[in-house]
Amino acid sequence: MAETTLDRATLFDKLTAAKAASIVLATATTAQKDVGLTAIASGIRASARDVLEANELDLANGRENGLSAGLIDRLTLTEARLDGLADAVLEVSALTDPVGQAVRGSALPNGVQITQVRVPFGVVGAIYEARPNVTVDIAALALKSGNAAVLRGGSAAINTNRVLVDVIRSALASAGLPAESVQTIDEFGREGATELMKARGLVDVLIPRGSAELISTVVLESTVPVIETGAGVVHIFLDESARNDWAVEIVHNAKVQRPSVCNAVETVLVHAAAADRLLPLIADRLGESGVTIHADERARAILPFAVAAVDEDWSTEHMSLDVSVKVVDTIDEAMAHIRRYSTQHTESIITNDLQNAERFLAEVDSAVVMVNASTRFSDGGEFGFGAEVGISTQKLHARGPMGLPELTSTKWLVRGSGQTRA
Repeated sequence: MAETTLDRATLFDKLTAAKAASIVLATATTAQKDVGLTAIASGIRASARDVLEANELDLANGRENGLSAGLIDRLTLTEARLDGLADAVLEVSALTDPVGQAVRGSALPNGVQITQVRVPFGVVGAIYEARPNVTVDIAALALKSGNAAVLRGGSAAINTNRVLVDVIRSALASAGLPAESVQTIDEFGREGATELMKARGLVDVLIPRGSAELISTVVLESTVPVIETGAGVVHIFLDESARNDWAVEIVHNAKVQRPSVCNAVETVLVHAAAADRLLPLIADRLGESGVTIHADERARAILPFAVAAVDEDWSTEHMSLDVSVKVVDTIDEAMAHIRRYSTQHTESIITNDLQNAERFLAEVDSAVVMVNASTRFSDGGEFGFGAEVGISTQKLHARGPMGLPELTSTKWLVRGSGQTRA
């Protein structure tokens, strides 16, 4: 699809309108915001046919343009997925409103009262690819946290996102909230995304979601502050003491349940002392689901049918029914491999050794670190956050799955009664 010539005046008008709407949202009551969220959920269900027809256009274009199977899966909406999105919006409405929450406070000896409270960022920008669910998730979370949202959802989902944003804007207007609280700039193409990255002063924070290339571009080129979400080169380490059933079912779930998402496992590290026991069981289970194993030399000695792994496999986010497998001699070697290749998203250890479990939790430096659980649990919905903004792999402000509190900043409120500083 050809990119549209940038109309800077119109783009500026949209950003200015979003800024004005953010001022209204900052003082909206929880009840007002929840009415808007309920209207959005109802609108999604009522407009399901229009959304799905638009999505079929995008899917046809995606197949014609050679989108990968992983991106096609992320792009695809079904009636069940739309119902899930509407349910997620209602879950957000049921969450505690973070705006105005006191973080800390005290009374000074002179009687001055100081309180740090949560406040909205203002305007949240999002740049993402082939993920129409993100359009709904970010709009809902932004509204509940009192923020306006400016969305660049990419050309692959342009028809779906246009309908979804129209539904959301109509729902907001019906609830007495500014329709300009949610804007799409998809019509401005890639140039629009570039302008969004430079809109410091109109956009308060920018969140990229998508490929490692997209995220890197936004982080390096944006003058707007960025909350960095990361690609998911996710690891599971099978310790010497790992139970057979846990190892087999957790690896299978983490790879197969939805291979195109960022919390799917991409590399399995297996302790040498357990490799002969575990690898055939895991390979049989994965093979039933059509998974291709890319194995190092030691793993291929046990699984001769596996594809020989190459160096780039260890840093690849497959987003498909492919998994890399490596045999290691110690937990230290496993953690060293993770430090080298991980995107610091999610890692899990399968073990019955409490000391190794605690070492793994303490020493692995990723946003989410697990023991004896599928990496697919690394998700805002699973963590009870309702919808999810993304999974932050940075170390400032927000880290891991981001919900409502991560879309707020803080300010200090100082209440005095005539005090002056000596």
